[in-house]
Amino acid sequence: MTTNADSQLASMDSGSPPAKSPGLGRVFMGPHGLRAGWRLSIFAAIVFLLAQAVNFGLGHIPALAAWAKAQLGSTISATFLIAGEGLQVAALFFVVWIMTLIEKRSFADYGLPWNGAFGKRFWQGVPFGFLALSILLAVMATLHGFSLSGLEDHGADIVKYGLLFGAGFILVGIFEEFLCRGYLQATLGSGIGFWPAAILISILFGAAHLGNPGEAKTGAAMAGCFGLLAAFALKRTGNLWFPIGMHAAWDWGETYFYGVPDSGLLAQGRLLHSSSNGPVWLTGGTVGPEGSYLAFAALLLIGVAIHLCFPAQRRAS
Repeated sequence: MTTNADSQLASMDSGSPPAKSPGLGRVFMGPHGLRAGWRLSIFAAIVFLLAQAVNFGLGHIPALAAWAKAQLGSTISATFLIAGEGLQVAALFFVVWIMTLIEKRSFADYGLPWNGAFGKRFWQGVPFGFLALSILLAVMATLHGFSLSGLEDHGADIVKYGLLFGAGFILVGIFEEFLCRGYLQATLGSGIGFWPAAILISILFGAAHLGNPGEAKTGAAMAGCFGLLAAFALKRTGNLWFPIGMHAAWDWGETYFYGVPDSGLLAQGRLLHSSSNGPVWLTGGTVGPEGSYLAFAALLLIGVAIHLCFPAQRRAS
């Protein structure tokens, strides 16, 4: 018996192989249809053209352009997070929908079954992300590198920002996981295998974080390792809803609940007032807890927990 993640790759190879195309046809077509490299190229081209169109359109709406310009580079606004990530999720869904028509597949083939949306797997992932972060900060506090000094938000703002950042980071989780561990993982994995694809995508995922203000190489490396952990969760749980819940809960706990920097960015509106003191290897410096060397131990802890809670399924003989 295989997991859905195994089926995700198997579905890319299902069906009777078409007749081999002579000459240049073999450059484009493999034994199971259009080669993965060409599918990724089509995907990237559509993403590029759509991004150019959206940026051009939004840039010519003065109110939106002024709002985007007013955002401070080192902080996260909940409303701007929702708007930006919501737009990216909508664009990603649109492009993947086009690819489903080209490839004759469904969103479930890329790890995102709609019948599992915000279901059991999502809510199983939430405590994994939040508790792992809490344990990391507790260890940092024990070593005198982290402390809390009361509430920063009060009254209705607690509910307001808690819900807004919750929605925003769910969108972050959907966008990053469906892009990296969804479409790219399924497509590239069909060409070179699940784990080679996961490793390559995770390296790129970590490198992309270097563009954040205040980010450092250690934090980027940790983000890359998180990508591998999310791929492992996909493999064991069968779809992306567990990694999405885990990802969203980690970011929400880090940015809003504990009020620490998230990849170098600090939230506008935080539940708790926190401070970090000590060497960068312990606190993560401007990066936040993700830049701490202890973060790698936290990821290992999550990996062990996933291994124990979701044992590998034996393949049917």
